[in-house]
Amino acid sequence: MRCNDRFLLIPKGLAETKTDRLCQSLMVTAVPTSIGESRLIGALTSMNSNGILVSRLAEENEILEIKTSTGLNVSRLESKLTAVGNLVAANDRCALVSPALDPRAVSQVKDVLGTEVERTPIAEYYQVGSLVVATNTGAAVYPGLAEKEVERLGSMLGVDAYPTSVNRGVPYVASGLIANSKNAVAGSQTTGPELVFITRALSV
Repeated sequence: MRCNDRFLLIPKGLAETKTDRLCQSLMVTAVPTSIGESRLIGALTSMNSNGILVSRLAEENEILEIKTSTGLNVSRLESKLTAVGNLVAANDRCALVSPALDPRAVSQVKDVLGTEVERTPIAEYYQVGSLVVATNTGAAVYPGLAEKEVERLGSMLGVDAYPTSVNRGVPYVASGLIANSKNAVAGSQTTGPELVFITRALSV
């Protein structure tokens, strides 16, 4: 799944009770969809309040469906790499972009999401989208980072950043956390201390 402050992209067929609970928690409107007929919405999309990037695997009817439901600019990322959500982490101020993306794709991120773009690894990792969950109020980041690196990421995103894990120690925070400026929802195995860190990181 993937969300901004207004919409939540969910896989088609998600139980109505779960959808309602998520929408109430995040204070958003659900947009049921698929990307390339896949339910892996989070890994195949990146979004902020300005636009939505989807994997090149996305079909025309899926793109049109998302555009119609959200009114946002929706565009396929022009890259051979398909896991867009693992390559881009964005809020409305900045997009952190994997060095694995070429200059054309980086320019497209800037145009679609309407932000400044920083092409940077995080520590030695290129999967920046899996290591950061950023909103307009904060950022939860990979827990193995040095303090200076955490501060660097927060400075680029224009928010305070804080390291945390999810689901009992999983360091790839985006694998178990969706968030916007209003609230956050973490995986069911996330511990009390992790929830405290997430709350602090995202100011929710």
